[in-house]
Amino acid sequence: MSKLILDYLKSGVESFPDSNYGEGYRCSAYLKDGTFLPCVMLRKCSPIVELAIRRFEQEKKGTGIFGSRNGYESIVKTFVASGNHVNHYDIERVEPCRFAIPLPLLKKIEGETTMAWTGFVFEMQNGGLFSYGTSFAVEFFDLPDGYGFENVVAVHNHAYVSPTGVLSPLAQGMGAQPDDYDRALVFRERPYFVCYYDA
Repeated sequence: MSKLILDYLKSGVESFPDSNYGEGYRCSAYLKDGTFLPCVMLRKCSPIVELAIRRFEQEKKGTGIFGSRNGYESIVKTFVASGNHVNHYDIERVEPCRFAIPLPLLKKIEGETTMAWTGFVFEMQNGGLFSYGTSFAVEFFDLPDGYGFENVVAVHNHAYVSPTGVLSPLAQGMGAQPDDYDRALVFRERPYFVCYYDA
């Protein structure tokens, strides 16, 4: 493991639990060529390697999740040719990420509002209301200009901010959403890179 990653992990950065890929650590990273990656998840190699080996064994036994004659190929494709990755040796510097939502705040967000969608509102210290939503990922979220997650004072679950600025409810389950609810105006999850390291 590179010293800079080890130093960052020892700095007391909050870990991010993940039952599939193992515990991660969120950060921003500068590459050696000056490229800035605002959202990076640092993860140990061993959990993902063990998961791949389990998937291969399941496919050999016919109990795999792919259940097709191309199961082996699908596993290789999933683990080798998908996702955004950055090499640890290309990283020059890491620092805390402003888009990493703190776990205590994340735990206040309740489950799905509708199938594959969770809508909620963050209320800020100054009374500002901002619609948020995600279809799956919760590791990193966009922020309105001039705000950080430390400014959030309340989470309004299954809600949105109407075009007139009013906090409004979203229907849970299969109900229809209000006509003025536009997901294009919602702050969303951010894409990120994964950097694997050996412990």
